[in-house]
Amino acid sequence: MPGASPAALPPAERAAYGRHARTRASRSCHGWFEPAAGRPDPVDVLERQSAARLPELVPIRYGRMLESSFRFYRGAAAIMATDLGSLPHTGLTVQLCGDAHLLNFRLLASPERRLVFDINDFDETHPGPFEWDVKRLAASIVIAGRANGFTPKEQNTAVRACVKAYRRRMRDLAGMRALDVWYALDDADHIRAILSTGTHREEAVRRAGQAAARARTRTHLQAFDKLTRVTAEGRRITPDPPLITPLRDLLTDADAGLRQERQLQSLVEAYARSLSSERRHLLRRYRLVDMARKVVGVGSVGTRCWILLLLGRDEGDPLLLQAKEAQPSVLAPYTDGEQYDNQGRRVVAGQRLMQTAGDIFLGWTRVVGLDGHGRDFYVRQLWDWKGIARPDSMGPDLMALFGRLCGASLARAHARSGDPVAIAAYLGGSDHFDRALAEFAQSYADQNERDFAALTAAGQSGRITAQPM
Repeated sequence: MPGASPAALPPAERAAYGRHARTRASRSCHGWFEPAAGRPDPVDVLERQSAARLPELVPIRYGRMLESSFRFYRGAAAIMATDLGSLPHTGLTVQLCGDAHLLNFRLLASPERRLVFDINDFDETHPGPFEWDVKRLAASIVIAGRANGFTPKEQNTAVRACVKAYRRRMRDLAGMRALDVWYALDDADHIRAILSTGTHREEAVRRAGQAAARARTRTHLQAFDKLTRVTAEGRRITPDPPLITPLRDLLTDADAGLRQERQLQSLVEAYARSLSSERRHLLRRYRLVDMARKVVGVGSVGTRCWILLLLGRDEGDPLLLQAKEAQPSVLAPYTDGEQYDNQGRRVVAGQRLMQTAGDIFLGWTRVVGLDGHGRDFYVRQLWDWKGIARPDSMGPDLMALFGRLCGASLARAHARSGDPVAIAAYLGGSDHFDRALAEFAQSYADQNERDFAALTAAGQSGRITAQPM
């Protein structure tokens, strides 16, 4: 099928292609994981990433990764990419999230101001075999379950619920028209339908309602109140070093500060050109008044990230944007796919392809820093009805239900770029793939614990410097 659009072939041929993929990678083969011969040292992998990051922030990254094995896993996408790249794969390509763990699924606001459940983080997005995302998600469930004290049986039950939801949703999507697949979303009705089954459905529905209510309070106005203060010069971003450091505090040299300010102003102007004309028109209603460097996430710590405060009509009309450095996907060395001249554009293209609820201010740009190096960024709103799950507070049944939500949402995202007919045919109607992924998740959780121990030892020996934060 290379070179042919899946839609150009009859469904029977697409299904046959999917079943034929079992000759390249049987469903049961996904249950096997052993480190490849010559597997790189996990600390070396992280150190190579750190070399391209702000050195003063790298210890914060390591400090966060050393808080728990789950936090380590969140920051170790590059390590897992090397492992996935060495395994047999189906060749059934989709646009991958690249970092599909439990905390990268959350409630988001659609442009129509509806709450939907979707993937949130696309820093590592890249085309690749669909199962790589499913494996990363499955392993995250076991790692989170172990942290919560679940038994192996409870962990496996949650993984299999997740993968079964992925498989069944893909089967449903395979029978839908292309436009219906594209318009499919996981709104409140869909979430309630999934949560209304199971032994703890009342608690699940109650907690989902609470999460939705909290998400609706996480608006740009709440971020504005939390992150800014009134000064003699007007509203400015509140310092909280080293996590939030205004530009004026980063550079003591006036000339360097002025050059940096001009470069960030040019960032906004260049970024605007990546937006559609009507959204550029909206952005022109705002003026840039302050900028600050912000530490975000776990795996992203050390990359350059700015928050930009813009004001419209007055100080009661704010817009907070986040400009985040985009580096090459950790999956890029192990996959084929379109090569982008701007990594920010890669992130934006992947997000637009996978996500139903698109941020109207999502765009990209490139900035040449004071050191003369060009760096790619993607830009989005900071906070917009985001509801974040708390796996550490979930019991086994609730985690299984949340896993079902994540698995079903991931299938929908994959079907937008891949061929749901071929993938559904590969997965089939049995639970072969579900059981294999539960075995993989256990094996990979063991590997994650070994890698976490290696980073812990590196911190204790002084090989790396970790700063709790």
